[in-house]
Amino acid sequence: MNMTRSIYLDNNATTALAPAALDAMLPYLSTEYANPSSASAAGVSVKKALGEARVAVAKLLGSSPAELIFTSGATESNHTAILGALSLTKGKRHLITSQVEHPSVLLMCQHLERLGIEVSYLPVDEEGRLDLEDLRVALRPDTALVSLMWANNETGVLFPVIEAAAMAHDAGAFFHTDATQALGKLSVNAAASGVDFLSCSAHKIHGPKGVGALFVRKGIALPPLFHGHQERGRRGGTENVPAIAGFAAAARLLTNIEAEAHYLRELRDHFEQGLLAFMPCARIHGQEAERLPNTSNVGFIALDGEELLYRLEQEGITAAAGAACAAGGQEPSHVLTAMGFSKTAVLSSLRFSFGRQNRSEDVERLLRVLPGILLGMMDMPPVKAGVPISCAP
Repeated sequence: MNMTRSIYLDNNATTALAPAALDAMLPYLSTEYANPSSASAAGVSVKKALGEARVAVAKLLGSSPAELIFTSGATESNHTAILGALSLTKGKRHLITSQVEHPSVLLMCQHLERLGIEVSYLPVDEEGRLDLEDLRVALRPDTALVSLMWANNETGVLFPVIEAAAMAHDAGAFFHTDATQALGKLSVNAAASGVDFLSCSAHKIHGPKGVGALFVRKGIALPPLFHGHQERGRRGGTENVPAIAGFAAAARLLTNIEAEAHYLRELRDHFEQGLLAFMPCARIHGQEAERLPNTSNVGFIALDGEELLYRLEQEGITAAAGAACAAGGQEPSHVLTAMGFSKTAVLSSLRFSFGRQNRSEDVERLLRVLPGILLGMMDMPPVKAGVPISCAP
């Protein structure tokens, strides 16, 4: 194993916990342990901290604190929005989503289909883009909800959420977006976007795992997934105060999202330009689409992506093959498959997702290491520096 500084390029799967988030959590794991629903002085103190955390996260989301429900993460938020919208629109038995959504949405939709709900899955083009005309055609009088992600977790490709929300409303349907990947990388304003529901998760912005939020537009009485008196009766169960405090601390660190996005884009573009200089046949999936600033999904011709991941790990470099929630097997990515790529092409693709802890030296080291790994996997002799790798059979 290479003993130089390890390089973590899997930030779309999860991010490192920010020291400020850990510091914010510690009191509620030790001395400030009272239940926020308790009428005691200790409970009131914790409840006050919970309220302050709600304000901080709501500010990041562009919502009022009253529109925010704390959950266990984006999966719970997604399920609450989907099931709640169906419950609010009795008689409407149709949902619309896309073929490239997060598994938490797709698997819920497949479950609902088995219960008699109709679901339309919108296609994407070869760059991962959604055509709003497909949405227009799919909308029906009995459509209860349109659920489309803000940004794809594998390719980083953005969907036209604001326009799609307006179309859904014109058709009498609710609109939900999973903004888990967009949060912290783009300016997300739930209220201004026109969405009815928005999901997110703390661990994608250097907060802790196991906590997220659901924005519910003011005036919508969304039924809870878990019944109880907490969260104004909208999500039962004692609040995970330590995690919520960490979520809020991570949110407060995002004081200049545009500057952070610019920094991440520079790292990503440096990598992609350097990669294509020595391997012109590599494909950047979604390159022609509007993308997240930190995400690069690369197809390495017909090479084995799992072996490439292993060889990178041996050099202390962590990347990903598809989404973390779907990794672990040799099934091809449903996202790249929906974009029209063959199983061989999909299984030769890796995702590199940059984070605030990465430096330009990390990119330089990756670009130094990759050519030798790729040539070794292609059983080709070394080439001189600056000479592109030939991909011809």
